[in-house]
Amino acid sequence: MQATGAARVVLLTAPDEEVAAQLARGLVGAGLAACVNRVPGLRSTYVWKGAVEEESEVLLVVKTVAGSLEALAAWLADAHPYETPECIALTPSEVERGYLAWWLEATRGGP
Repeated sequence: MQATGAARVVLLTAPDEEVAAQLARGLVGAGLAACVNRVPGLRSTYVWKGAVEEESEVLLVVKTVAGSLEALAAWLADAHPYETPECIALTPSEVERGYLAWWLEATRGGP
């Protein structure tokens, strides 16, 4: 295991699998993510414009780097169908050394 430095994990949600797949391919294709995992079957309960809402969503787990977060957020503002897309960046404390090397190289260099 190794300290992660620039590595970031971003959590996003999408309304369905089709949109999630488009977002995942777009992020990886633009070099903004090394990998995007899609987790279907999510149920979200949240407050929106004063009302409690509940929807089915797909969770996207995006592997990126700190230097790409601003560009990733700007890309999402154009590509995501939600008025206010979820975009939460987390810093992992440790990642397996070989995986981290691939992650950082894949994200910085693009496809």
